[in-house]
Amino acid sequence: MSEGNGLRLAVMSDTHYGRHATGSLREVFAKASDEADVLLLCGDLTDYGLVEEAEMLAEDLRTSVKIPVLAVLGNHDFESGTPKLVREVVEKAGVIVLDGECHEIDGIGFAGVSGFGGGFGATMLNAWGEPLIKQFVQEAVNESLKLEQALAKLRTERTVVLLHYSPIRQTIEGEPLEIYPFMGSSRLEVPLNQYKVQVAFHGHAHRGVLEGRTSEGIPVFNASIPVLKRLRPDKPPFLIYDVTR
Repeated sequence: MSEGNGLRLAVMSDTHYGRHATGSLREVFAKASDEADVLLLCGDLTDYGLVEEAEMLAEDLRTSVKIPVLAVLGNHDFESGTPKLVREVVEKAGVIVLDGECHEIDGIGFAGVSGFGGGFGATMLNAWGEPLIKQFVQEAVNESLKLEQALAKLRTERTVVLLHYSPIRQTIEGEPLEIYPFMGSSRLEVPLNQYKVQVAFHGHAHRGVLEGRTSEGIPVFNASIPVLKRLRPDKPPFLIYDVTR
């Protein structure tokens, strides 16, 4: 637990709770609860977006975690077409799910969205051509706007952002180049810089790297469990990050 003016975050992503996952991360959740003040889950809570998967996760969180839990949904949580039900199940376990909303804990502001793809920098996909391409780009724009609106509501000096998709290219390096456009979007970087957030976390990129920075120097961490296990095999699969009030 943090002392003085700090708030200690435990951050992880891509728990991918499947049909037989009951208890699989219970010890990890309990350790994160012991070491931090807040637990952040950056999407892909479930494997196929099934209610029974969400219920298994909810039960493990309910029995293991004694600190506030904030989360966003990931692409896997949409797979079965019932993301609202997944959200409802985990919220009943006390999880605060952010989808364009914001939340404040002890003077620290939190904002979150799932995010979306579209690519990065000069090669970012633009709304030109077929209607389906324009719809794809519009979804990325919508997610960026939701994040911007959530950040605009916060009045805290320090702000933390939760995403599933990456806002920068750096943290997905190691993924096949062919799927970069589906790993995140530079459109998500814009509100991070605009509102000068302290830190942003995401998941999704299982083969990515741990840390990068936006063009304005804001730290961005890839908290995907496969990344944490690969790069820090001697530590539990969550990040610890101290936020100064």
